[in-house]
Amino acid sequence: MPGATNLITADGLRALEGELATLEGEGRRAIAERISTAREWGDLKENAEYHDAKNEQAHLETKIARLRERIAGAVVVDESSDAGVVAFGAKVRVRDEAGAEHTWQIVSSHEAEPGQGRVSVESPVAVALLGRTVGDRVTVALPTRERSLTVLAVE
Repeated sequence: MPGATNLITADGLRALEGELATLEGEGRRAIAERISTAREWGDLKENAEYHDAKNEQAHLETKIARLRERIAGAVVVDESSDAGVVAFGAKVRVRDEAGAEHTWQIVSSHEAEPGQGRVSVESPVAVALLGRTVGDRVTVALPTRERSLTVLAVE
């Protein structure tokens, strides 16, 4: 599944939709207020505040358009479809060579937050774990060392 850039979890899609709603609502209102206030300050040709607000508006609209494209092209992956096998959307609990246990969910690069337990499907750890089942042991080549992981559970 690496390289399939439109794959997303249901939670990831909800987060994108929430971000879009915020930008289209609060974001647009805030920019409109800035533009309105700047217009009151006189000559628009020499009004730096006005030009700055218009520039920010353009950036906001670009971000909104990109979010709409991502949402329209999103393919929500059923996280329970491959029960027992590490796949996109699965939560996997592993034990490393030091005996420490970690739980990660395999998500798109857009959803990845390693500190929150969500790793990108394109990361070396996820690539090594994809297709594995409970009891499998994998070695992950990292830039500074190799890491050995044993799959303990897949949800």
